[in-house]
Amino acid sequence: MVILFGTHPKYIEHDTGSLHPESPERLTAVRRGIDISSIKDEIEIFEPQPATIEEISRVHDVSYLDALRRFCLMGGGTLDPDTTASIGSWEAMLLAAGAGLDAARRMRAGKADAAFLAVRPPGHHAVRDRAMGFCLANNIAVLAADLVAQGEKVLIFDFDAHHGNGTQEMFFDSASVLYVSSHQYPLYPGTGRAREVGIGSGTGYTLNLPFPADTTGPTFREALDRMVAPVVEAFLPTWTLISAGFDSHRRDPLTEMGLTSADFSDLTLWVRQMAPSAKVVAFLEGGYDFAALEHSTASTLAALAGVSLKPEPNSDGPINFEMIKAMEESRKRALSD
Repeated sequence: MVILFGTHPKYIEHDTGSLHPESPERLTAVRRGIDISSIKDEIEIFEPQPATIEEISRVHDVSYLDALRRFCLMGGGTLDPDTTASIGSWEAMLLAAGAGLDAARRMRAGKADAAFLAVRPPGHHAVRDRAMGFCLANNIAVLAADLVAQGEKVLIFDFDAHHGNGTQEMFFDSASVLYVSSHQYPLYPGTGRAREVGIGSGTGYTLNLPFPADTTGPTFREALDRMVAPVVEAFLPTWTLISAGFDSHRRDPLTEMGLTSADFSDLTLWVRQMAPSAKVVAFLEGGYDFAALEHSTASTLAALAGVSLKPEPNSDGPINFEMIKAMEESRKRALSD
C-alpha cells in the first residue's frame, strides 16, 4: 500500500505572525509524525501543484479571490480578528487548494491508495466570499466540488474541534456530498447544531454531532455507530475526504475536548471501514499542540494504511447516552419539519 503525503515548502511562507497559533512550526511537528507512524516505508512524499482560479471558483467567488490576491501582493495584514495573510499567503493558498486535486489525480492513476495532505493555510472555515477562522480557501471543498463535477459521491468527515461552517455551507443543498462533523459545541464559529440537516435536495446530507467539552472517545464512537453509520451505508460514497483537525486532542490549547491520538486512529479506521471501497484523502486542519500533532498525525497515517497505531492510550470515560439521544431527537425533528 502506498500513502501519499503532500506538503510544500511554500506553505511556510504563509506568515501569520509570531504569536499566531496557526504557525509554520505545526508542519514540522506533522512531518515528525511520519517517523513514528510505523508505515514510513509506505509513504510517498510529493509537492502539490497549485490549483487554478477556475478550480477554486467552483466554491469561492472570483471577486473574493481577486481581492485576496491583491491584499496578499500588497503585503497582507489582518483579514479578521483571527485570520491574517502575508505576501507569501497567495501562493501558499493556491498550493493548499491544489493539494487535493493533485493527490486525486495520482490516486486515479493508480499511484497510491490514500493521501494525507499537510497543508497551510487550513480551509474548512472559509466561506464562498470571505476568509475566516485562520482559513483563506476551503481546500477540502475544492476537491469535493471537482469530484462531484465528475459524477462522484463524496463523504466529508470533519473531526476538527471547530465546526467546518464553510464546508457545510458550500454543500448544504447538495445530495452528492454527505457532510459529517463531530465538534465541540458551543465553540467558534457557533454553527453545527444537530438540527442543521441541509436544505432542498440536500436535506439529510448534513449530519452534525455537537459534543460538549471534555467528550471522550467512547461517546464519539457510540454516536458514530448509532447516528452516522446507517447514513453512510445508505449513501455509498465513492470518495471519503477527512478534515483532520487534531485540536480535539485533550492537550490542545484552543479547545476543551477529551480525545487522544489513539482516538484519531479509531476515527480514521472507522470511516475507512464504513466505506471500504472509497478512495480516502485527509486534509490537515486544526491542532495547536506540537506533541499532539506529531502523535495524531502518526496514528492517522497508519490508519489510512489500515494499521492501528496508538502512541498513547485511548481516552476513557462513560458514554453520554442522554446527550446522544438528544442529538438524535433534534435531527429527527429537523428532518420531519
